[in-house]
Amino acid sequence: MKHFLDITNETCPMTFVKVKLQLAKMDAGEQLEVLLNKGEPLENVPRSCEEQGYKVLSNEPTDHGKHLILVEK
Repeated sequence: MKHFLDITNETCPMTFVKVKLQLAKMDAGEQLEVLLNKGEPLENVPRSCEEQGYKVLSNEPTDHGKHLILVEK
């Protein structure tokens, strides 16, 4: 199952907090698409996910300076 989370209105450190809370609700093997802004969120969220043991499967730019990452629990 794939979940979606838009954190473009959040600032660090709340960006990763929101992602971590969503991942905690999910089952192993499920995926979370996260829409985030470039800059600090793009630098911190994927790195923090990997540090917590999650797999970052993709990191793609979208329109208007945003990025879409795919994280597997």
